Amino acid sequence: MMSQEQCPQGESIQEAKDFSQMSFREGMAELDRIVANLETNSMELEESLFAYERGVKLLRELRGRLSSAEQQVVQLMEELENVPADSEVDGGLSKA
Repeated sequence: MMSQEQCPQGESIQEAKDFSQMSFREGMAELDRIVANLETNSMELEESLFAYERGVKLLRELRGRLSSAEQQVVQLMEELENVPADSEVDGGLSKA
């Protein structure tokens, strides 16, 4: 079983890494919060390092999801290009 190390904010690392349960929008909002907190320069070094690491991991997750969505759109567009136009379908029916 994975150890439950504590981050500076008291939340377990396992909980902090569980980005798969967040929607894309929630992940982006969390990333915005992390960046805003880091920009305030009000956290201790350990908290800042933990937040930065969490932000990098979250960014990696979100980029992966975005890349997957882009691939789906490309695939759908390719499928759409292979569908015959209405005029081709109508013309084929009248010849039959």
